[in-house]
Amino acid sequence: MLKRLKQSLLLAYLSLFVMASYAANLDPLFVSLTSDEPHRTTMALNFSKHHAANGHPLSVFLSDKGVYLGVKAGSTSHPEQQKLLADMIASGSTVIMCPPCLRHYGFNEADLLPGIKLGGVKVTGEALFKPNTKTLSW
Repeated sequence: MLKRLKQSLLLAYLSLFVMASYAANLDPLFVSLTSDEPHRTTMALNFSKHHAANGHPLSVFLSDKGVYLGVKAGSTSHPEQQKLLADMIASGSTVIMCPPCLRHYGFNEADLLPGIKLGGVKVTGEALFKPNTKTLSW
């Protein structure tokens, strides 16, 4: 009987350890989005949104043609993607705009959609270099 009690306690301890390890494995996700192609960007944003909904801290970095998703001028060509970005921001995710890319395409900070942060060493670095961050690029 004592042997079974020890085995049960050991099994309970191991189960708690496995569950705690799984629960703690909510690594941050940093998604670099360089496209303005509708299917590709919708796929990237939906993928990101689902992982954020599962508890992974999310940062989306808009660069190169991804700029068009995060500026007011993109509202007619990218309404679905802008809605996804707005929903992610409202849920606590971070969306960061590449400053040189923004300027390259003729925009400035006043053109950003509400809630999008202008990137820089501090803003982008804090998102990208959080411990255990996973990165994806579209």
